[in-house]
Amino acid sequence: MKARVKLVEGMQFVGSADSGHGVVMDAAAEIGGSNSGIRPMEMLLVCMGGCTAIDVVLILRKGRETVTDCLVELDAERAASEPKVFTRIHIHYKVSGRGLSADKVERAIKLSKEKYCSASIMLGEVAEITHDFEVIDETAPA
Repeated sequence: MKARVKLVEGMQFVGSADSGHGVVMDAAAEIGGSNSGIRPMEMLLVCMGGCTAIDVVLILRKGRETVTDCLVELDAERAASEPKVFTRIHIHYKVSGRGLSADKVERAIKLSKEKYCSASIMLGEVAEITHDFEVIDETAPA
């Protein structure tokens, strides 16, 4: 896997990877940025959310569960001094579907956390990661 990050102007950068997709990153105004893109540490948190969301939906769909939506909300704290690593991350999953089993959702989250989500496993080396979830049943009333 390869990635590339190129300075555009000021403190704005464009990152791209093997997939061919790119993302704009920018620094905070107090260090010369212009708020034209996501901050790198914000992106790291978003990437972790994306990684685990993909795992959970894939695991559930492979188990023939009907998933219609998945929202992952992350709340993180960082160290007060440099390096300002994440010290705590809480993940709240909202998984919607028709007739979803809460046990299967919980199992999918556990598999993501312990086996499949490289991002959360890596960040778990420096941060305490907790989670909770809710299942939203979209089964049409009879």
